[in-house]
Amino acid sequence: MQEFWQWAGSFWWLIFPIMGMAGGAAKAWERGAKRRHERRLETLRVKAEIKTAQLEARHGGRRVGPSVVDTTAAPVASNTLLERLFTEHDEITARWLDYELDVAKLIAFPAMSDGRQPLVAAFLRAKKTADALRPASADAEVSEQRVSEYLDAVGAYAVAFEIAEKDARRLRTTTFTEPERKRLDRAQQLLKVAVDESATQAERNVAYKRVRDELDGLILLSDEAVQVLEKQVARELPAQPAAAASDPTPAAAEPERIPVAEPKQTPPQRTFPGTEA
Repeated sequence: MQEFWQWAGSFWWLIFPIMGMAGGAAKAWERGAKRRHERRLETLRVKAEIKTAQLEARHGGRRVGPSVVDTTAAPVASNTLLERLFTEHDEITARWLDYELDVAKLIAFPAMSDGRQPLVAAFLRAKKTADALRPASADAEVSEQRVSEYLDAVGAYAVAFEIAEKDARRLRTTTFTEPERKRLDRAQQLLKVAVDESATQAERNVAYKRVRDELDGLILLSDEAVQVLEKQVARELPAQPAAAASDPTPAAAEPERIPVAEPKQTPPQRTFPGTEA
Protein backbone atom coordinates (compact mmCIF):
# COMPACT_ATOMS: atom_id res chain seq x y z
CA MET A 1 0.00 0.00 0.00
CA GLN A 2 2.85 2.35 0.84
CA GLU A 3 4.38 1.75 -2.57
CA PHE A 4 1.07 2.67 -4.18
CA TRP A 5 0.92 5.98 -2.32
CA GLN A 6 4.50 6.71 -3.25
CA TRP A 7 3.66 6.06 -6.90
CA ALA A 8 0.51 8.19 -6.62
CA GLY A 9 2.54 10.97 -5.05
CA SER A 10 4.92 10.92 -7.99
CA PHE A 11 2.16 11.04 -10.60
CA TRP A 12 -0.42 13.18 -8.79
CA TRP A 13 -0.70 15.45 -11.82
CA LEU A 14 -2.44 12.66 -13.81
CA ILE A 15 -5.61 13.28 -11.83
CA PHE A 16 -6.41 16.39 -13.89
CA PRO A 17 -6.47 14.84 -17.39
CA ILE A 18 -8.25 11.77 -15.97
CA MET A 19 -10.94 13.96 -14.41
CA GLY A 20 -11.26 15.88 -17.70
CA MET A 21 -11.69 12.68 -19.68
CA ALA A 22 -14.22 11.35 -17.20
CA GLY A 23 -16.16 14.60 -17.31
CA GLY A 24 -16.20 14.60 -21.12
CA ALA A 25 -17.40 11.00 -21.21
CA ALA A 26 -20.15 11.79 -18.72
CA LYS A 27 -21.32 14.77 -20.77
CA ALA A 28 -21.30 12.74 -23.97
CA TRP A 29 -23.33 9.98 -22.31
CA GLU A 30 -25.75 12.56 -20.95
CA ARG A 31 -26.22 14.14 -24.40
CA GLY A 32 -26.77 10.72 -25.96
CA ALA A 33 -29.31 9.79 -23.30
CA LYS A 34 -31.12 13.08 -23.85
CA ARG A 35 -31.29 12.51 -27.63
CA ARG A 36 -32.57 8.96 -27.11
CA HIS A 37 -35.19 10.24 -24.69
CA GLU A 38 -36.29 12.97 -27.11
CA ARG A 39 -36.48 10.43 -29.94
CA ARG A 40 -38.63 8.10 -27.82
CA LEU A 41 -40.97 10.98 -26.95
CA GLU A 42 -41.20 11.99 -30.61
CA THR A 43 -41.95 8.40 -31.58
CA LEU A 44 -44.70 8.15 -28.98
CA ARG A 45 -46.17 11.47 -30.11
CA VAL A 46 -46.25 10.46 -33.78
CA LYS A 47 -47.72 7.07 -32.90
CA ALA A 48 -50.44 8.76 -30.86
CA GLU A 49 -51.31 11.05 -33.77
CA ILE A 50 -51.48 8.13 -36.20
CA LYS A 51 -53.58 6.09 -33.78
CA THR A 52 -56.02 8.97 -33.41
CA ALA A 53 -56.29 9.30 -37.18
CA GLN A 54 -56.82 5.55 -37.47
CA LEU A 55 -59.66 5.58 -34.96
CA GLU A 56 -61.31 8.51 -36.70
CA ALA A 57 -60.97 6.81 -40.07
CA ARG A 58 -62.30 3.54 -38.70
CA HIS A 59 -65.45 5.19 -37.33
CA GLY A 60 -65.85 7.89 -39.92
CA GLY A 61 -64.98 10.63 -37.46
CA ARG A 62 -67.73 9.63 -34.98
CA ARG A 63 -68.15 7.17 -32.14
CA VAL A 64 -70.08 4.06 -33.19
CA GLY A 65 -71.94 2.04 -30.53
CA PRO A 66 -73.12 -1.54 -30.77
CA SER A 67 -76.78 -0.50 -31.02
CA VAL A 68 -76.26 1.50 -34.24
CA VAL A 69 -74.05 -0.92 -36.17
CA ASP A 70 -75.59 -1.63 -39.58
CA THR A 71 -74.16 -4.69 -41.31
CA THR A 72 -75.57 -3.60 -44.66
CA ALA A 73 -73.57 -0.38 -44.48
CA ALA A 74 -70.32 -2.15 -43.56
CA PRO A 75 -69.08 -2.60 -47.17
CA VAL A 76 -69.59 1.10 -47.91
CA ALA A 77 -67.70 2.11 -44.77
CA SER A 78 -64.98 -0.40 -45.64
CA ASN A 79 -64.65 0.99 -49.16
CA THR A 80 -64.42 4.54 -47.86
CA LEU A 81 -61.81 3.54 -45.31
CA LEU A 82 -59.76 1.72 -47.93
CA GLU A 83 -59.84 4.75 -50.21
CA ARG A 84 -58.55 6.93 -47.39
CA LEU A 85 -55.86 4.37 -46.57
CA PHE A 86 -54.85 4.17 -50.24
CA THR A 87 -54.48 7.94 -50.31
CA GLU A 88 -52.33 7.98 -47.17
CA HIS A 89 -50.28 5.02 -48.43
CA ASP A 90 -49.63 6.74 -51.77
CA GLU A 91 -48.73 10.04 -50.11
CA ILE A 92 -46.07 8.40 -47.95
CA THR A 93 -44.65 6.53 -50.94
CA ALA A 94 -44.56 9.76 -52.97
CA ARG A 95 -42.68 11.53 -50.18
CA TRP A 96 -40.17 8.68 -50.06
CA LEU A 97 -39.71 8.68 -53.85
CA ASP A 98 -39.06 12.41 -53.66
CA TYR A 99 -35.85 11.52 -51.82
CA GLU A 100 -35.05 8.53 -54.02
CA LEU A 101 -35.42 10.31 -57.38
CA ASP A 102 -34.23 13.83 -56.54
CA VAL A 103 -30.42 13.75 -56.68
CA ALA A 104 -30.18 17.12 -54.93
CA LYS A 105 -32.10 15.70 -51.95
CA LEU A 106 -30.03 12.54 -52.02
CA ILE A 107 -26.88 14.62 -51.68
CA ALA A 108 -28.35 16.82 -48.94
CA PHE A 109 -29.85 13.92 -46.93
CA PRO A 110 -27.92 10.78 -47.94
CA ALA A 111 -29.03 8.80 -44.89
CA MET A 112 -32.57 8.67 -46.29
CA SER A 113 -31.44 6.30 -49.04
CA ASP A 114 -29.01 4.29 -46.92
CA GLY A 115 -30.57 0.97 -45.97
CA ARG A 116 -27.77 0.40 -43.47
CA GLN A 117 -29.28 3.07 -41.22
CA PRO A 118 -31.47 1.27 -38.64
CA LEU A 119 -34.36 3.72 -38.92
CA VAL A 120 -34.34 3.60 -42.71
CA ALA A 121 -34.20 -0.20 -42.61
CA ALA A 122 -37.23 -0.19 -40.28
CA PHE A 123 -39.07 2.10 -42.69
CA LEU A 124 -38.30 -0.18 -45.65
CA ARG A 125 -39.64 -3.17 -43.70
CA ALA A 126 -42.80 -1.24 -42.85
CA LYS A 127 -43.18 -0.30 -46.52
CA LYS A 128 -42.84 -3.91 -47.60
CA THR A 129 -45.51 -4.98 -45.11
CA ALA A 130 -47.94 -2.22 -46.12
CA ASP A 131 -47.44 -2.98 -49.83
CA ALA A 132 -48.06 -6.68 -49.23
CA LEU A 133 -51.27 -6.08 -47.26
CA ARG A 134 -52.69 -3.50 -49.67
CA PRO A 135 -55.88 -4.77 -51.34
CA ALA A 136 -56.12 -4.71 -55.12
CA SER A 137 -58.77 -1.99 -55.06
CA ALA A 138 -61.24 -0.28 -52.74
CA ASP A 139 -64.04 -2.40 -54.24
CA ALA A 140 -62.26 -5.70 -53.62
CA GLU A 141 -63.89 -8.15 -51.23
CA VAL A 142 -61.67 -7.93 -48.18
CA SER A 143 -62.34 -9.30 -44.72
CA GLU A 144 -62.61 -6.96 -41.78
CA GLN A 145 -59.49 -8.52 -40.29
CA ARG A 146 -57.54 -7.82 -43.48
CA VAL A 147 -58.71 -4.21 -43.49
CA SER A 148 -57.68 -3.89 -39.85
CA GLU A 149 -54.24 -5.36 -40.61
CA TYR A 150 -53.79 -3.00 -43.54
CA LEU A 151 -54.89 -0.09 -41.35
CA ASP A 152 -52.22 -0.90 -38.78
CA ALA A 153 -49.61 -1.46 -41.51
CA VAL A 154 -50.25 1.96 -43.07
CA GLY A 155 -50.04 3.54 -39.62
CA ALA A 156 -46.72 1.83 -38.95
CA TYR A 157 -45.54 2.86 -42.43
CA ALA A 158 -46.34 6.50 -41.72
CA VAL A 159 -44.66 6.44 -38.31
CA ALA A 160 -41.54 4.74 -39.68
CA PHE A 161 -41.21 7.29 -42.46
CA GLU A 162 -41.61 10.27 -40.14
CA ILE A 163 -38.94 8.94 -37.78
CA ALA A 164 -36.52 8.02 -40.58
CA GLU A 165 -36.97 11.40 -42.28
CA LYS A 166 -36.40 13.35 -39.07
CA ASP A 167 -33.24 11.37 -38.35
CA ALA A 168 -31.93 11.81 -41.92
CA ARG A 169 -32.50 15.56 -41.74
CA ARG A 170 -30.73 15.62 -38.38
CA LEU A 171 -27.73 13.64 -39.64
CA ARG A 172 -27.41 15.28 -43.06
CA THR A 173 -23.80 14.53 -44.11
CA THR A 174 -22.28 14.15 -40.63
CA THR A 175 -21.64 10.44 -41.19
CA PHE A 176 -19.10 11.29 -43.92
CA THR A 177 -15.51 12.35 -43.46
CA GLU A 178 -14.38 15.90 -44.16
CA PRO A 179 -12.94 15.07 -47.64
CA GLU A 180 -16.15 13.21 -48.48
CA ARG A 181 -18.27 16.16 -47.41
CA LYS A 182 -16.21 18.41 -49.70
CA ARG A 183 -16.93 16.04 -52.58
CA LEU A 184 -20.64 16.17 -51.78
CA ASP A 185 -20.52 19.98 -51.71
CA ARG A 186 -18.82 20.03 -55.12
CA ALA A 187 -21.39 17.59 -56.48
CA GLN A 188 -24.20 19.82 -55.21
CA GLN A 189 -22.72 22.88 -56.93
CA LEU A 190 -22.07 21.00 -60.17
CA LEU A 191 -25.60 19.65 -60.10
CA LYS A 192 -26.95 23.20 -60.28
CA VAL A 193 -25.01 23.72 -63.51
CA ALA A 194 -26.07 20.34 -64.91
CA VAL A 195 -29.78 21.25 -64.67
CA ASP A 196 -29.41 24.96 -65.43
CA GLU A 197 -31.41 25.72 -68.58
CA SER A 198 -29.37 28.87 -69.19
CA ALA A 199 -26.15 26.83 -69.52
CA THR A 200 -25.09 25.37 -72.84
CA GLN A 201 -25.63 21.71 -73.49
CA ALA A 202 -21.87 21.11 -73.47
CA GLU A 203 -21.54 22.77 -70.04
CA ARG A 204 -24.39 20.72 -68.69
CA ASN A 205 -22.96 17.48 -70.01
CA VAL A 206 -19.56 18.17 -68.45
CA ALA A 207 -21.17 19.13 -65.13
CA TYR A 208 -23.29 15.97 -65.16
CA LYS A 209 -20.24 13.78 -65.72
CA ARG A 210 -18.40 15.49 -62.87
CA VAL A 211 -21.41 15.02 -60.57
CA ARG A 212 -21.31 11.29 -61.24
CA ASP A 213 -17.56 11.23 -60.59
CA GLU A 214 -17.90 13.08 -57.27
CA LEU A 215 -20.69 10.78 -56.05
CA ASP A 216 -18.92 7.60 -57.09
CA GLY A 217 -18.29 5.53 -53.97
CA LEU A 218 -20.25 7.92 -51.73
CA ILE A 219 -23.90 7.68 -52.81
CA LEU A 220 -25.39 4.97 -54.96
CA LEU A 221 -27.89 6.45 -57.41
CA SER A 222 -30.75 4.20 -58.45
CA ASP A 223 -31.39 3.62 -62.15
CA GLU A 224 -34.61 5.63 -61.83
CA ALA A 225 -32.77 8.58 -60.26
CA VAL A 226 -30.18 8.49 -63.06
CA GLN A 227 -32.92 8.51 -65.69
CA VAL A 228 -34.66 11.49 -64.07
CA LEU A 229 -31.37 13.41 -63.83
CA GLU A 230 -30.39 12.64 -67.43
CA LYS A 231 -33.74 13.93 -68.64
CA GLN A 232 -33.15 17.16 -66.73
CA VAL A 233 -29.65 17.50 -68.16
CA ALA A 234 -30.83 16.83 -71.73
CA ARG A 235 -33.84 19.11 -71.46
CA GLU A 236 -32.46 21.36 -74.21
CA LEU A 237 -31.97 18.50 -76.69
CA PRO A 238 -35.57 18.50 -78.00
CA ALA A 239 -35.28 22.24 -78.55
CA GLN A 240 -32.36 21.81 -81.01
CA PRO A 241 -34.33 19.87 -83.67
CA ALA A 242 -37.15 22.31 -83.13
CA ALA A 243 -34.80 25.20 -83.81
CA ALA A 244 -33.54 23.46 -86.92
CA ALA A 245 -37.11 22.87 -88.00
CA SER A 246 -37.86 26.54 -87.56
CA ASP A 247 -35.17 27.41 -90.15
CA PRO A 248 -36.71 25.77 -93.22
CA THR A 249 -38.03 29.13 -94.43
CA PRO A 250 -34.61 30.70 -95.05
CA ALA A 251 -33.23 27.33 -96.15
CA ALA A 252 -36.11 26.83 -98.58
CA ALA A 253 -35.76 30.38 -99.81
CA GLU A 254 -32.14 29.72 -100.72
CA PRO A 255 -32.93 27.62 -103.81
CA GLU A 256 -35.27 30.38 -104.97
CA ARG A 257 -32.44 32.92 -104.89
CA ILE A 258 -30.00 30.67 -106.71
CA PRO A 259 -31.88 30.54 -110.07
CA VAL A 260 -32.30 34.29 -109.98
CA ALA A 261 -28.64 34.88 -109.20
CA GLU A 262 -27.29 32.43 -111.77
CA PRO A 263 -28.39 34.38 -114.89
CA LYS A 264 -26.73 37.47 -113.45
CA GLN A 265 -23.49 35.62 -112.87
CA THR A 266 -23.53 33.94 -116.34
CA PRO A 267 -25.21 36.34 -118.77
CA PRO A 268 -25.78 35.15 -122.36
CA GLN A 269 -23.15 37.64 -123.68
CA ARG A 270 -19.90 38.12 -121.83
CA THR A 271 -18.68 40.95 -124.15
CA PHE A 272 -20.44 44.03 -125.30
CA PRO A 273 -20.14 45.95 -128.55
CA GLY A 274 -17.58 48.67 -128.42
CA THR A 275 -15.86 47.47 -125.26
CA GLU A 276 -13.10 45.66 -127.12
CA ALA A 277 -12.32 48.48 -129.44
